[in-house]
Amino acid sequence: MFKRSDDVLVKQALAGRKSAWVSLVKSYEKGIYNYALRMVNNHADAMDLMQDIFIALFRNLHTYRAESPFKGWLFKIAHYRCIDYYRRKRPMQSIDDTPEQIDEKSSDCPEQSLFAQQQSSALIKVMQKLPIKQKLVVELKFFQQCTFDEIAQQLGISTNTAKSQLYGALEKLKHFLEAETQERNMNMSEVDHV
Repeated sequence: MFKRSDDVLVKQALAGRKSAWVSLVKSYEKGIYNYALRMVNNHADAMDLMQDIFIALFRNLHTYRAESPFKGWLFKIAHYRCIDYYRRKRPMQSIDDTPEQIDEKSSDCPEQSLFAQQQSSALIKVMQKLPIKQKLVVELKFFQQCTFDEIAQQLGISTNTAKSQLYGALEKLKHFLEAETQERNMNMSEVDHV
């Protein structure tokens, strides 16, 4: 069975076909949920944000022009809803409360899966320390695999600004991860001496 393109689904959804709308949502719900989760670091807030994103998509679907890929347009909506979330909520949640992400590809090796999950968890924790602009650039570059030009277009900044924000974010992430590793090693050495 073939998969209908997003543009065809959009046209059908606009014509009132509920099944086309459901197909669009199902195609992107895991990606949107994981995006929201990485941005807000809380399962309940990520679910709320995902719902807001799909409501905004539903309300604005008629404005979509097939001049650019639907996925990029959808994640631009997600970006704006995420910014709005931070403006409204300004969350002060614990970075120790990191939820699990929906696994899109399960691994056959439990040890490898656990190691990958721990690494992902550590990255999400330190991402929460980044300013929102840098967090969005990291999200778009590494989790959505966008080019710098696509990032610049989605965020309304220059390509060079996108690059400098990413490199600044990577430097901060490296510093945060090193500090966390150092703290973990100190805690382990204290336990060994007890």
